[in-house]
Amino acid sequence: MSKKSFSEKCYSLLRKVPKGKTTTYKDIAEALNTKAYRAVGRAMNKNPYAPQVACHRVIKSNGKIGGFAGGTKKKIALLKKEGIKIKDRKVQNMKGFLYRF
Repeated sequence: MSKKSFSEKCYSLLRKVPKGKTTTYKDIAEALNTKAYRAVGRAMNKNPYAPQVACHRVIKSNGKIGGFAGGTKKKIALLKKEGIKIKDRKVQNMKGFLYRF
């Protein structure tokens, strides 16, 4: 039996985040008992399972959109399509859209 890589563990958690919700790089890292927030970001950037594993749902802890391999405009469009309110590249009412592990 092979051990899951850090990235695979990130994707497994992200699969739980439903359409219309977001999570943060920090929340994913903390759910994995680490402070490797940037490593979570790198995993999202290299996500081979997109769009089934929706890395566009991962945002910064301050509500800002953060990066996206497909470009920030595309990330914002995907989030808005799921009903997430965004203004000035920041999620509005972040707590209302936040998924907790």
